Amino acid sequence: MIEIYTCTCNMCCKTPFKMNNECPDFEFSDFVEAVEAASSSLRGGHIIAVPTDTIYGIAGLSQHSEAIEKIYNIKRRDLNKPIAISVADIDDIFRWCHVTVSKTLLSELLPGPVTLVFQRTNELNPELNPNTPLVGVRIPDNKFIRSVARACDSPLALTSANISAAQSTLNVQEFEDLWPKLDKVFDGGALGDTFHSRQGSTVVDLSTQGKYKVIRDGRYLKKNCYTIKKQCYIFMFLFLRN
Repeated sequence: MIEIYTCTCNMCCKTPFKMNNECPDFEFSDFVEAVEAASSSLRGGHIIAVPTDTIYGIAGLSQHSEAIEKIYNIKRRDLNKPIAISVADIDDIFRWCHVTVSKTLLSELLPGPVTLVFQRTNELNPELNPNTPLVGVRIPDNKFIRSVARACDSPLALTSANISAAQSTLNVQEFEDLWPKLDKVFDGGALGDTFHSRQGSTVVDLSTQGKYKVIRDGRYLKKNCYTIKKQCYIFMFLFLRN
């Protein structure tokens, strides 16, 4: 039977299982219990549903090949469509990606609603997105999912909690049809109520140094592209000087 972890206070916490320290019913032990439950499930090869800083997602361990297969089956997703990874901290990106930009730029964009695409390192599971040398990486601005990735010491394979091509979801009831295929659902309340709220992260290809390409629009596109464009100009200036 699926387990649903949810906030038990009477207000919308926007973060799962009483993890918002502004909530009057906040209890740190509840947050730790939820993180432990999520990381234990993931290490067992299961798939869970989690809130992010944009929409709800489903996640499995990227280094667990059976979990990757489960995600594709749950979403009925085309095997040629890649899945991004989600990590806890900026330093983690350098382990899984060949980074072409400064740590300063990464820190300006992340955590936040943006997915950055780089060349992957050999340490990343070769069965994750086997048809491309690239991988998208995220650090959602969400304490819970970052804590889970940190507890697992592994990137999470993260994608939207919906059947492929269906509308993205802003509360757990909107993907109730997926519950039977999930091990646990972590309910972070409603993540928004507008069309704009349903936009996922902005996806930007930074795999070539000094260049960027927006692959998918998303939240805060204009702000993200301004930051990236500024950094690319700096790289080109330094390159020409040398």
